[in-house]
Amino acid sequence: MNDTTDAAAVTDAADAALAIGAAEPDWFTSLTDMLAAGGPVVAILLAMSVIALAIVLVKLWQFRSARLGDRNSVRNALALVRAGRPHDALSLVRSKRNPVAQAVARTLIGQLRGLPDHKVREEAVRYGGDMLEELRGYLRPLEVIASLAPLLGLFGTVLGMIGAFQQLEAAGNQVNPAVLSGGIWEALLTTAVGLAVAIPAVAALNWLERVVERTAHDMDSAITGVFTQDLSTMVGESDGHGYEREFERGRGPARLRTAAAGE
Repeated sequence: MNDTTDAAAVTDAADAALAIGAAEPDWFTSLTDMLAAGGPVVAILLAMSVIALAIVLVKLWQFRSARLGDRNSVRNALALVRAGRPHDALSLVRSKRNPVAQAVARTLIGQLRGLPDHKVREEAVRYGGDMLEELRGYLRPLEVIASLAPLLGLFGTVLGMIGAFQQLEAAGNQVNPAVLSGGIWEALLTTAVGLAVAIPAVAALNWLERVVERTAHDMDSAITGVFTQDLSTMVGESDGHGYEREFERGRGPARLRTAAAGE
């Protein structure tokens, strides 16, 4: 009795496993059917999607390794520089991976060595340009994929429609609507695949380019900030109207006082 029960249980378990396996979607079969229906155009689009995904993952890893989100260290370093503590500012940014921090560190090193400002600025700009070029790497292939994917999809649709109407012409008077409809949906499949590849590629490209543009702006602003002074707060300003008070007391710029008197 127990042997019969165990055998029945094993059989039921095997049947359940087979049923689960049959119920699961066979993505490989679906992919094969899609390739057969869309032809070589869909195969090219799928290959382009894999390349685009690889580029996005590589760029995300690169941006994370470069610590592009670390903006506080540069801001604190500039505050130390304006407070007359360049050595402390250099210690703060020298070990950072952020390219903006590294550009500021090189600028501070040049200043502490007593080099002319124009040479220090040129070297910092050169280094920043090299770093930005590395951050822009592989963005052009992603842009090409985002531009070509919908065009390839449309090209596949046109080829599919040509094939469908050729079949319709060969049928002569015995026209089967199923032949035409089947050819049309197979043709439109390439357009759908092309859009599915292009839409996320365009979104990823715009986001990555925005990150690089913001980094370029931060780098230019930080390098310039080392050579300039903070003018947001003026001498004697306590309530946001210090400049107006100095102007009213006759100590404003002579050119502005003369222009005001002429009015």
